[in-house]
Amino acid sequence: MPEEDRVDRRVFLAGSVAGTISGMVVAAGGAGALRESGGEAPKGDPAASPAVESKSGMPYGMIGKAKISRLMLGGNLVTGCMHSRDLAYVGPLFRAYVTEEKIFETFRLAEEQGINTVFESGLAFVQRYNRERGGRMQIIPSIHPELNLDQRKLRREVQGYLEAGAAAVYVWGVAGDTLMKVGQIDVIARSVEIAKSFGVPVGVGAHSFSVPVACEKAKVPCDFYVKTFHSDDYPSATPKELRKDYMWIDGGKGFYDNMWCINAEETAEFMRNVIKPWIAFKVLAAGAIQPRQGFSYAFRSGADFIAVGMFDFQIRQNCEIAQRAIRGAKDRLRPWRA
Repeated sequence: MPEEDRVDRRVFLAGSVAGTISGMVVAAGGAGALRESGGEAPKGDPAASPAVESKSGMPYGMIGKAKISRLMLGGNLVTGCMHSRDLAYVGPLFRAYVTEEKIFETFRLAEEQGINTVFESGLAFVQRYNRERGGRMQIIPSIHPELNLDQRKLRREVQGYLEAGAAAVYVWGVAGDTLMKVGQIDVIARSVEIAKSFGVPVGVGAHSFSVPVACEKAKVPCDFYVKTFHSDDYPSATPKELRKDYMWIDGGKGFYDNMWCINAEETAEFMRNVIKPWIAFKVLAAGAIQPRQGFSYAFRSGADFIAVGMFDFQIRQNCEIAQRAIRGAKDRLRPWRA
């Protein structure tokens, strides 16, 4: 696997928020133009199930004009960003198993099961898969605004994604956290405005609960949110007395790289009144939570989509679990917003 496609999230967290991966472009997807974005999302019925639109039974939702599978393939297990706590062998094991061919096979299996979108990273692989294997996988990549916003650089980044067919873009979660931590909600808002000027749906990503709260208060014109969400019901969860906002950036006692949502109940309650679609990620706390628990928890709590890193041998079962979780989410805390 080319080194340019291997990205270590720890490097991102330790360094500047700048750092888009050079040379990666996203391939054209198969987004269906079913409705335009903009305006208020439909109120919806909290008890209603989303329409099933694939032979596999995978439900879809809409973000702008793009039809998105409610279970997306997380990019971490494409590019090798392995959250493995103190298990030093996991990274090399991943690299030994997930060859280029294995990544393409994973995409194929995902498409067969109705997954049509890769989330965040793995752009070069998606491009090659679609070109060389006749795939129709689409992708939602992240944009990377910095504190001293370089508008020209951001425009080039968005333009590159759109020329290659991105279904949507969003402010990378680490960028959202970093800017919010220093009170620069205006930079987030301006970045969203710049990206939206290209006519693409634009989201804001975060690990910190403070980001979507501030965005809603400031009326940042984003089209969707990307927010970590998982329970704390697993042994290696950071003890409550040691939890603090931005600990995934600052580190500190009790933090392992598998606790990315320190206030799940508060997050779910807040998102209940947000009319924009919500993509939940890290729903398995980096592998600490079983899919049958994490998927159900996310959908029942109001997530419209989930992004999950998956190996090839997990695809079929996870798709079945996701479909059951969606059908069983009749007591959701919020209506389907996409």
